[in-house]
Amino acid sequence: MLKKLFKSLRPPVRNAKHAHSTPVVLNSNQHPIQRGQISRYAISVVERLQNAGYQAFLVGGCVRDLLLDVEPKDFDVSTSATPEQVRAEFRNARVIGRRFKLVHVHFGREIIEVATFRANHPQGDEEENSNLSSRNENGRILRDNVYGNLEDDAQRRDFTINALYYDPSNERILDYANGAHDIRNNLVRLIGDPTQRYQEDPVRMLRAIRFAAKLDFDIEKHSAAPIYKLAPLLNEIPSARLFDEVLKLFLAGYAVYTYELLVDYGLFGQLFPASAAALKQNPEYTDDLIHNALVNTDQRIKQGKTVTPAFIFAALLWPALPARVLRLQERGMPPIPAMQEAAHELIAEQCQRIAIPKRFTMPIREIWDMQERLPRRSGKRADALLDNPRFRAGYDFLLLRESAGEQTNGLGDWWTLYQDASDSERRNMIRDLSAKDDSAGAPRKRRRTNNRRKRNPAADNSPAQSND
Repeated sequence: MLKKLFKSLRPPVRNAKHAHSTPVVLNSNQHPIQRGQISRYAISVVERLQNAGYQAFLVGGCVRDLLLDVEPKDFDVSTSATPEQVRAEFRNARVIGRRFKLVHVHFGREIIEVATFRANHPQGDEEENSNLSSRNENGRILRDNVYGNLEDDAQRRDFTINALYYDPSNERILDYANGAHDIRNNLVRLIGDPTQRYQEDPVRMLRAIRFAAKLDFDIEKHSAAPIYKLAPLLNEIPSARLFDEVLKLFLAGYAVYTYELLVDYGLFGQLFPASAAALKQNPEYTDDLIHNALVNTDQRIKQGKTVTPAFIFAALLWPALPARVLRLQERGMPPIPAMQEAAHELIAEQCQRIAIPKRFTMPIREIWDMQERLPRRSGKRADALLDNPRFRAGYDFLLLRESAGEQTNGLGDWWTLYQDASDSERRNMIRDLSAKDDSAGAPRKRRRTNNRRKRNPAADNSPAQSND
């Protein structure tokens, strides 16, 4: 696939500990990228900035994906212009972010993201005298608006495969960190010292996993080595940011491989501590349920179908729920209230780690609540459940539990048949349920009469009076 890219280029393999100041230049006959593959709006932004006297390039993931013959999801631009200078060039632009200022240039539904060249952060005394950058005690960068030149920008990028700059005006690629070499060898490699780079931003550990899963690359051994030890640094990341990162991890169409890598590198427990505990206590069931849910998620994404984060989170967290429900039932709480209370506690704990918005936590609880209601089918309950707006998600979740080996006495098959049955067939199915309950010796409820007579406490032991 990349024969054209490397047909005339064999750069020496250099250590990627630092990006080099003199880039390897790939001319148009040394790479497969064509201008026609690139958003016309992205090219317009680059050329307009260049015509205004600034340096500007397409950068990062879009260049990497084009080299891999993958259609980029979006196009990012890197430039010597500051955010304010970019905004001055485009009436349809707005500056966003505080920790990392960016400019979004809007063209209808398409957004071209423009970032100013960044430099490495000051260290020691230099940092103490600077108001532009700040780190916490573990080295995490709290603000990231230190501007620099093109070479500085390549130096501070996270992975070699993202330090590639494409100039559409001459169709050349500038490769500052041997990213083309790592693409050819299917490697995700950090630029700089891995421990320091992860300490600067622990989310880079999740990004390494995401790129490895998406591209089917290996994480280079020196870049992989510190991850397990540094995984607890994710506790410092704001829970709202982790929610965004988890969506990127599991909604890209590679959720199964992503999950496996997260578990292997000790990151899954940092994101889902209760589920990781369940994975240790009941590994086969927990792994099967999560794996099957993510297989379904990947299939739906590849088919262009919608995927709701609520269902994914419901599956990721479910293995930690039954034991909590059982404990509450053992204390005397009825099944449905026990499910609701356990669900509330588990979601509240999880939201301390990942800030799942209420628009998703409510459906999660409703999906789980359906698992207690679906077995209750007597009388008119089955039809009422069928009309419940959460029935389909609850039914799908029931089938997911069964696929992981959970025994439900054929409940999933029963509901599958009931949905397609005629009215008379449904009545027979409900009648059969009642017959089974009777044969099993299930206690029958007393029927309450509507004709309640007023009782005279003084005449409790006397016969009923007749009406004259």
